[in-house]
Amino acid sequence: MSGQSEVISTNWPAPAHVRALTTTRAGGVSNGPYESLNLGDHVGDEPEAVRHNRVRLREALALPAEPLWLKQVHGVRVVDAATTAAGVEADGAWSNRPGVVCAVLTADCLPIFFCDRKGTRVALLHAGWRGLAGGIIESGLRALNAPPEELLVWLGPAIGPDSYEVGDDVRQTFTADDPGAAEAFRPVVAGRWLADVYALARRQLRQRGVCAVYGGTHCTLRERDRFYSYRRDGKTGRMASLIWLAP
Repeated sequence: MSGQSEVISTNWPAPAHVRALTTTRAGGVSNGPYESLNLGDHVGDEPEAVRHNRVRLREALALPAEPLWLKQVHGVRVVDAATTAAGVEADGAWSNRPGVVCAVLTADCLPIFFCDRKGTRVALLHAGWRGLAGGIIESGLRALNAPPEELLVWLGPAIGPDSYEVGDDVRQTFTADDPGAAEAFRPVVAGRWLADVYALARRQLRQRGVCAVYGGTHCTLRERDRFYSYRRDGKTGRMASLIWLAP
């Protein structure tokens, strides 16, 4: 990555050997709607540009290994990054081995970072509304297999609560089993709502005993110069969120 590159570092009280961040769109070689550090190889960008961007990412961050790039499907599967091959269909990864890099790609969806307070295990989830409604957080907690009070969570850059307009169907999906989830939706016009994915994630985490939750301050749609946004642009690149235990 060039000198103009930027990453969003997690702001949470994790041990120093837990490394976690989200890239921005700056610092790569992609052109057009993918300008410039597009890390998604499934969005129509030139394959060579994506490959070059991924090499830049690894070198600039001195990553201990190639990240485990998943084939994300808005599901709830969470895999062990140390024993899983790249390209597997999943929307989350976890690890308790130093040097193994978990990764998810986003452009409005919510990356959710986990670690335990001792820094012995980490996880990273790709959470759009379908994933949140389907149980991606529960899958991540099950994979981590740690007491909820021992977990720290950071909510990475996602579409903000003033930008994410959805229909009745989305709201009803959340409120059918949890009427209190209605507090995460604000009416716009008849049948349309502004959804707060940060609030939905915090609510689900809190219900499962995870209270040490940080982040959730960005809006990928409104911060045009910093982030890709599928809702804003349609044809666009992807940021990468990464977490690993330093060797």
